[in-house]
Amino acid sequence: MKDLAKRFPQNPLLSPADLIPSRDGLEITCLLNPGAFTFQGKTWLIVRVAERPKQAEKVISFPILTGNGSIEIMEIDKNDPELIADDARVINYKGEDYLTTLSHLRLLCSDNGIDFYEPDGYPVLVGEGIMETFGIEDCRVAEIDGTYYLTFTSVSPNGVGVGLRTTRDWKNFEKHGLIFPAHNKDCAIFDEKINGLFYAIHRPSSVDIGGNYIWIASSPDGIYWGGHKCIVKTRKGHWDSKRVGGGAAPIKTEKGWLEIYHGANEAHQYCLGAVLLDLNDPSKVLARTEEPIMRPLEEYELKGFFGHVVFTNGHIVEPDGDTVTVYYGAADEFVCAAKFSIQDILSLLKYDRC
Repeated sequence: MKDLAKRFPQNPLLSPADLIPSRDGLEITCLLNPGAFTFQGKTWLIVRVAERPKQAEKVISFPILTGNGSIEIMEIDKNDPELIADDARVINYKGEDYLTTLSHLRLLCSDNGIDFYEPDGYPVLVGEGIMETFGIEDCRVAEIDGTYYLTFTSVSPNGVGVGLRTTRDWKNFEKHGLIFPAHNKDCAIFDEKINGLFYAIHRPSSVDIGGNYIWIASSPDGIYWGGHKCIVKTRKGHWDSKRVGGGAAPIKTEKGWLEIYHGANEAHQYCLGAVLLDLNDPSKVLARTEEPIMRPLEEYELKGFFGHVVFTNGHIVEPDGDTVTVYYGAADEFVCAAKFSIQDILSLLKYDRC
């Protein structure tokens, strides 16, 4: 089977050259994994923009935020014996990990869901404080009672955690700090309360015991979380054998909450799958797809900053109630889109293979 995705013929919708760097001296290396939402009759993306200085032949250089919000450029000789640089995304120098790029979040909107532009009067969201000195990444958006909840990855030398900001107008934001401490990411809040509680999926990680699994939590207010439970694990010998993580907020269907998630194997090839959660108790997993619903196939998914990757944390359910437009990052460099039929995804679920 190829996959279920009906890719937009206009893909990639956005490439690094389509946006202007946030400041002089930096260039945009990648556009990644946008959150998606509707606001004022338009389709909006909140795109992760990764920047760094133009690279010299013999030096690796990358930016980090200081405590007061200014940017400091670090430069390391590529022949330095204390440098480990075998990953395009993360390096280790003198025992410390650093990201090769610094990410912020940029708001874009569209009248047709295809052609996106930066509207005037909306802020760029950047890292702030000591927990975000390596930037903020991979924002998911949930809307409940007119309030938009932005969960994103906060990165710093202290680790990777989940930050939260809320807004009603996308111009003024309330900052809530970390809601899940390190090491945690891939957090998406459900778009409605269940039995009076907020719910969210998230992914804590352990390098020693356990693995990169999807968990669920509940909250009385969307700020303080408990009731944690592991619900989706990796599967040995499958396409999602190395890590799994949630995408955007689960989609409510008549059969349950449908979550489109990402999984990766030992070769770091990322695909998309789906899992179905109980409507009244989403900590119960009802079914799961055995094969991916989308895998890297196109040139722009196979080759880029980090190839063989399709990764989503944003979608829009269309008015027909069955079509879902998934906005996704391709090869850790481009923003693309594809349409899926919810009924087609539901038909692939295996109720005995959770």
